[in-house]
Amino acid sequence: MTLLMPISHVLAHDLGTVLQSIQADAQAPLSSLSVLALRDGQVVYEGHFGHRRMNGFAPDASTSTNAQTLYRIASVSKLVTTIGAMRLVDEKRLDLDADISRYLGFQVRNPHFPDAPISSRMLLNHTSSLRDDAGYVFDLKTPLQDVLSPKGKMYGSGAMWAAPSAATKNAPGQYFQYVNLNFGVLGSVMEAITKERFDQYMQRAVLQPLGLPGGYLAEGLQQDDVKNLATLYRKGQDGAWKSAGPWVAQTDDFQDQQPPIRAGLAEYVPGSNATAWGPQGGLRISVAGLGKILQMLMHQGEVKTGSGNGVKSWRLLSAAAVAAMQNAEWSYTAQPANGDTLDGEFHAWGLGMQLFMDKSLFNPSGRPVGDRLVASGGVTGFGHAGFAYGLQSLLFYDPVRRIGLVYASGGSGVDPALHKGRYSSFNQWEERIIEAVYTHALKGHRQ
Repeated sequence: MTLLMPISHVLAHDLGTVLQSIQADAQAPLSSLSVLALRDGQVVYEGHFGHRRMNGFAPDASTSTNAQTLYRIASVSKLVTTIGAMRLVDEKRLDLDADISRYLGFQVRNPHFPDAPISSRMLLNHTSSLRDDAGYVFDLKTPLQDVLSPKGKMYGSGAMWAAPSAATKNAPGQYFQYVNLNFGVLGSVMEAITKERFDQYMQRAVLQPLGLPGGYLAEGLQQDDVKNLATLYRKGQDGAWKSAGPWVAQTDDFQDQQPPIRAGLAEYVPGSNATAWGPQGGLRISVAGLGKILQMLMHQGEVKTGSGNGVKSWRLLSAAAVAAMQNAEWSYTAQPANGDTLDGEFHAWGLGMQLFMDKSLFNPSGRPVGDRLVASGGVTGFGHAGFAYGLQSLLFYDPVRRIGLVYASGGSGVDPALHKGRYSSFNQWEERIIEAVYTHALKGHRQ
């Protein structure tokens, strides 16, 4: 009889060797890379490679990545924001299907569909009919009403709203399009309910209960967190990608100094405009922190601490809330098209998270695309990917097989758009990272 064996030190060493070779690949180097894997709901591997800070062409030798390294995790932040929203649902303070106008204090309507209310559910599943074309982060002194309402000072041509189309049904609730602005609006709804600034609510309701360093507001980070923060990079020159060029800082280049407090912070009124706190992509967190979040989701909202006879458990979310996040709110259909797959990357979506459907196909130009995670196929689950300022990240889990993966790379040495993957919409080094972790730590080894 063959038995599933725990990952061995040898296998962990092999995985570390592979991941280090990916991070240090001369053809496509990564400034930093942190990876965590879970099997049977437990952490079986954690590894860190590269440096959180670079000096031109070379790393800063004193800044090697480690378990405390924090990354501005990009759109994986949306999944964590969703957890904060679902806590309000559990408390019966947020009704996912209520008109968000009820919370924000002004009428929110796509002017092309004035009779269609917009709900928090639509914000979470990206069917709100909002668009990013007019931007998605606004000055603290700019009320969201000035952006969304036709009479607002920032409304302009109304590019933040989808217009009717003969090809697609763009009315609220009818068409999927991945939009960052959805989460700035959702953050404002959360503020209006809690009367707290979004970043402070998320600290109180999600990060602190789980004991996680980091946060959504850079100037709100503890000094130790600032010292552990990875600067995000791209290799380039004169504003363009250039693999032979130096590492150029894109964001979070604080040089271990506390970030300056932005103007207007003290005067900000919660509920007026939460886009500035980055609900869509501004969370700074470690892969170990994301691993705790992943375990909580895998355990259907339950958090377990301690070991042996000293294990204690409590709930951050109800099982119903986690099930709602994982439910397929939208699934792609081609005839008629009911959503934008972002060139084949998205095929199903829940509340604040992607459903990975194991699709591998070709786009019209013949390039491989899809949400397939490993070349052999057969891996499905839930999570979210992130990409911004050179960083690339992924949180993925399968609650049935009880496996999970988190990674974050702090910057790439070549343009990801020119190094597409072999069987998916991930780029080449992301496919290699996922494949290595799955092979060495997740799919199991038989004896």
